[in-house]
Amino acid sequence: MIVLEHMGVNKEFSAEEISSMILRKLKDAAEAFLGTTVRDAVITVPAYFSDKQRQATKDAGTLAGLNVLRLINEPTAAAIAYGLDKFADQNRPQQKNVIIFDLGGGTFDVSLLTISKDGMIRVKAVGGDTRLGGVDFDKAMVDYCVQEFKKRQKKDVSKNARAMARLKVACEKAKRELSSTFEASIDIDCLYDGTDFSLKVTRVKFEKLNAGFFKKCIEHVESCLRDGNMKKDKVDDVVIVGGSTRIPKIQQMLREFFDGKPLCKSIKADEAVAYGAAVLAANLSGNGNKAMKDLILLDVTPLSLGTSVGKQDYMSVIIPRNTQIPTMKEQTYVTAFDNQDCIKVDVYQGECGKVKDNIFLDEFDLHGVPPSPAGEEKIKVCFSIDSNGILEVWAELVSTGSRKSMLIAGNGNVSKDDIEEMLKKIEL
Repeated sequence: MIVLEHMGVNKEFSAEEISSMILRKLKDAAEAFLGTTVRDAVITVPAYFSDKQRQATKDAGTLAGLNVLRLINEPTAAAIAYGLDKFADQNRPQQKNVIIFDLGGGTFDVSLLTISKDGMIRVKAVGGDTRLGGVDFDKAMVDYCVQEFKKRQKKDVSKNARAMARLKVACEKAKRELSSTFEASIDIDCLYDGTDFSLKVTRVKFEKLNAGFFKKCIEHVESCLRDGNMKKDKVDDVVIVGGSTRIPKIQQMLREFFDGKPLCKSIKADEAVAYGAAVLAANLSGNGNKAMKDLILLDVTPLSLGTSVGKQDYMSVIIPRNTQIPTMKEQTYVTAFDNQDCIKVDVYQGECGKVKDNIFLDEFDLHGVPPSPAGEEKIKVCFSIDSNGILEVWAELVSTGSRKSMLIAGNGNVSKDDIEEMLKKIEL
């Protein structure tokens, strides 16, 4: 929970509530601009968002008074924006292989797609990190400044929250300047304990501080190509999206990785994702233009999904990562010991062998298993993912037909009643 102090009173808010406030503000802005009520929305999420995060985002949309038509991965939305003019071009190739490199303020996504002449966008593989982005580059500079201040003044500025907030703003400004200049100044009056702070940072120093992060971005590109079973020389276009792709070193490393291939900058880095989502929204509401009327999106699930049924501490994968969605897959398991009367079905998301290293999503018990020796009673477990990437799980005893199902909730416990309570609190 996030605690906010307002007029001497503490209020607690969940992540869904905070997100809903932002969405509601966007809704109000859209209504003011259009002069009409906005009820439906397409919301973009990082490709590497887990099932919980996707459901939580959908709950936030409901809290904001929106009917969420679709959740779409950000790189896929960018691909729609990129492909918009391509669909109208009758002279273009039958198929293009495209890498969408999306590096924003807080997340990094890379997607490998094929865009065909008939309007089909097929996602072959996704990769990235929901904890890698521009804020990490800012933090590296902030940490460097803290060390410099300590070296000069023998004082630890990191203990003062206000000073750190001012330092972060100054470092972010310097980072932006270094995308167009080779040197930037960080000047803050009375940073801490009445002491001023001034420092010149070169682009070379900035690149050195963040070399590990930049290298990690390229490693994710390599992994995505490997997952999509494609060699880099078969990629036709590398499309860069997101504010952090303005950093010259990142562009240089990408060009070098793709053997000098020019990067595609034909779509606005800051607007491409929202633009693509708007095009999809128009299509879903029946207002799409002729160029995009045949648009077909074939997305994939970013992380493997499975259960530990019959595997104890190990995850049995039911839906492997980069499986095209919507999809439905099932596996059959057997009882683990004699006279077992209940089977626990737990759901995990991730790529590690042991369940403790993966993301726990939810669980339920299937009761009424007839008494029998171990391994005799069979249970069928089915995972179904819809076009939003949201998971539904059901399990059935083969011998009796007894079945139980669940839709994975945002935090494992956000019900309709919870949403009603949140709505009342927000209104207050």
